[in-house]
Amino acid sequence: MHHHFLIHKPYGYLSQFVYQLKRTKKLLGELYEFPPNTMAIGRLDEDSEGLLLLTTDGMMSELVRSKKVEKEYYAQVDGLITDAAVDQLSGGVEIGLHGKKYKTKKCIAIRLESTPKLGERAKKIRDDRHGPTSWVSITLTEGKFRQVRKMTSAVGFPTLRLVRVRIGNIHLKDLKSGDVIEVPNFDV
Repeated sequence: MHHHFLIHKPYGYLSQFVYQLKRTKKLLGELYEFPPNTMAIGRLDEDSEGLLLLTTDGMMSELVRSKKVEKEYYAQVDGLITDAAVDQLSGGVEIGLHGKKYKTKKCIAIRLESTPKLGERAKKIRDDRHGPTSWVSITLTEGKFRQVRKMTSAVGFPTLRLVRVRIGNIHLKDLKSGDVIEVPNFDV
């Protein structure tokens, strides 16, 4: 029998269970007593937060990581994002990937008119004296290395905070940072 988990990955944690380098890092296994062979489906970098699915089922992992399943992110960006920048994000932008240029696939990008209710981050973003920030929702069907961060930077609005809020039909909802819930399966 396989096990499936929803987790709200906190800021400052790696999306893995083992880390071989010398620096001490916070790992997912510190949040919950996961069964052997549990793996993260996709990743969120150390500075990102939000919905992460974990499973002991490799086939489920392949399904969720497929290009058929949308992943939605809320990005807090430096400055007041413009309609032109949002349009550029939607149409795909050129980013660097493994030393080469890559044009992202079309996606859904929407400026959020109000600050989403996500709870406070463990580490403060910055002081308001450094200028305004705004939020954008970006929904992708691909997931390249640090893609959303690279996309917002490419249009002139670097990401300050990044939270994945949805994978397919599964939403972060009221899951608090660090919470882990075991579920019978994933309905993506």
